[in-house]
Amino acid sequence: MAAITNIDDLKRIYERRVPRMFFDYCESGSWTEQTFRDNSSDFDDIRLRQRVAVDMSGRSTASQMIGQDVAMPVALAPVGLTGMQHADGEMKAARAAEKFGVPFTLSTMSINSIEDVAGFTDAPFWFQLYTMRDQDYVSRLIQRAKDANCSALVITLDLQILGQRHKDIKNGLSAPPKLTAKTIANLATKWGWGIEMLSAKRRDFGNIVGHVEGISDTSQLGAWTAEQFDPSLDWNKVAKLKEQWGGKVILKGILDAEDAKMALKVGADAIVVSNHGGRQLDGALSSIRALPAILDAVGDQVEVHLDSGIRSGQDVLKALAMGAKGTYIGRAFIYGLGAMGQQGVTEALNIIHRELDTTMALCGETNVNNLGHHNLLVPEGFEGRWQD
Repeated sequence: MAAITNIDDLKRIYERRVPRMFFDYCESGSWTEQTFRDNSSDFDDIRLRQRVAVDMSGRSTASQMIGQDVAMPVALAPVGLTGMQHADGEMKAARAAEKFGVPFTLSTMSINSIEDVAGFTDAPFWFQLYTMRDQDYVSRLIQRAKDANCSALVITLDLQILGQRHKDIKNGLSAPPKLTAKTIANLATKWGWGIEMLSAKRRDFGNIVGHVEGISDTSQLGAWTAEQFDPSLDWNKVAKLKEQWGGKVILKGILDAEDAKMALKVGADAIVVSNHGGRQLDGALSSIRALPAILDAVGDQVEVHLDSGIRSGQDVLKALAMGAKGTYIGRAFIYGLGAMGQQGVTEALNIIHRELDTTMALCGETNVNNLGHHNLLVPEGFEGRWQD
């Protein structure tokens, strides 16, 4: 096998190994997919300042995110159906993150349950919450995350209603896959994935099945999920969830400066500038374009993290140089997981780290915590405080 040197190499292996519906679930956006594309391509408009004759020795990428020590300011983002990308996917991704020294975020819509991941790892992980109409279920879900010693609650704000994702609809996305003629034909070419899935701990939504009244198997799950996302979610409900949790809260899905100010008012420990990977409002700004205005709005009053579009360590550096205090990778680690399981997630993290470290050095900086204080970027097509 050819040497793996970047995230795209992992993506190519991933596409060969994983069934089409799960590849498309990861590698697509809503509607025309314009925002999905912009999330990555807009990073290309940011140019770096090369510096020379600077002592590059003693470099460090160590930092903190919400007070937690991290090997680099990168967390694994919450991704639904991760356990369909590779058998026991959430468990293996969480262990890879633990060993590397970065946070792992478990999605409400995971295959492995909160308890599965807690029993497979030693380091506390973060739990991402979707708010549902069933308040009793939400309360029990929060308690389960507390019992598992999760160190932060990540509340997703941008999925009160599901964006139209054409590929998922056409593929009949489900977990496990429904056995139609189309899926059977595709699964026949993914025998390695199938063999691994035979021994998987779970093949349905572990945080839901068996935990909701009337939902004992996946045949009843689709209708329940479609009806459960809470369209009435507002800032009062967010404040109540924060109070119920009682620990550190990260609010994900902020793309507007006014919403960032509201997140500050309800006492968020961090906000995540994110458009759900381009899977919700198509035509919205890319996360990296939205970042400067949000930083201007909240300053240093709350940690600002960035999600959506990161495919390299250079992307991480650009976000940090603009003022973000942390970043998230979703698709990048899914490529690695689907390609090679836990080893692939570790490889993705190694690639991101190596690129971040090298780029930082060539920009004349030795400490990742100084990136937002020095002007490492050449203004070109972006506006915001980092140009000053």
